[in-house]
Amino acid sequence: MNNATTAATSTRTAAISALGLRKSYGDKVVLDGIDLRIPEGTVFALLGPNGAGKTTTVEILSTLIAADSGEAWIGGHDVTTDADSVRDQIGVTGQFAAVDGLLTAEENLLLMADLHHLGRGEGRRRAAELLERFELTEAARKNVATFSGGMRRKLDLAMTLVGRPRIIFLDEPTTGLDPRSRRVMWELIRNLVADQGVTIFLTTQYLEEADQLADRIAVLDHGKLVAEGTAEELKRLIPGGHVRLQFSDAAGLTEAASVFDVATRDDESLSLQIPNNGSIANLRALLAIIDSTGVRAESLTMHTPDLDDVFLTLTGRQNADAAPAAPAARKESNR
Repeated sequence: MNNATTAATSTRTAAISALGLRKSYGDKVVLDGIDLRIPEGTVFALLGPNGAGKTTTVEILSTLIAADSGEAWIGGHDVTTDADSVRDQIGVTGQFAAVDGLLTAEENLLLMADLHHLGRGEGRRRAAELLERFELTEAARKNVATFSGGMRRKLDLAMTLVGRPRIIFLDEPTTGLDPRSRRVMWELIRNLVADQGVTIFLTTQYLEEADQLADRIAVLDHGKLVAEGTAEELKRLIPGGHVRLQFSDAAGLTEAASVFDVATRDDESLSLQIPNNGSIANLRALLAIIDSTGVRAESLTMHTPDLDDVFLTLTGRQNADAAPAAPAARKESNR
């Protein structure tokens, strides 16, 4: 996301906001004072290992359970004092498809229409519309017990949309799906936001899913938010970014290796790896060194940490205390 888009997003009205949410079960602290602000019409992804507090956060924000302390608002309504208004605006899709296998797809949708107090005609129109949108029309009269995992998840999301919610909580919505079904769900989620301006609160352990879908990502660990930002902002927090210079011969590689103090040389691939955090300032400094010293590289490629690196580092699975180093040239170089 570019700076202009980020600025526009930050000025939007908050669809979801929370301040100091805390929740414990006995001596176990599940949420330890988290703050959130999620603008309307965006996708927000909450990442974290098992037991980090993701589902508890969704349950509090969707009025299923109460926080021990703190405040939260959904569409401007307090989740504690105005829970009915909150429920009128939201839809929730849990980790496991909440569909009735003894009913057909159409019957499942009509049941949801009844629960939302839609008239008979309106309910049938809404069911037909959703069956078509989710490409389930041909399977409308089949028992859901015969559906694949991907079809069940699509129907589950369709049932969530019967009441036309403005804010949708998706708690690990693609768990157990094959890669193709997962990508179908991603496209459906993107379309909800792009076509209808729906706000999505997504929890997931699939880091590619957050990278593909989310405008902003937060990492939750041991009940605390340890980082928040766009995918690119989070990646820049983690050491391991580097620039790779590729050379056509060993002489060029040797000449470049004599210039940089903090480079890793690979003679087999004729390449030089130089630590760099991916910022414009660091890249500009590197290019200035290359230009001033006459280093003759065939190509230059940027490599930044991915969300796997972010997740593992921020949730304490590996130590990475040092910041990425800027490129440094040897002082004695007179090139």
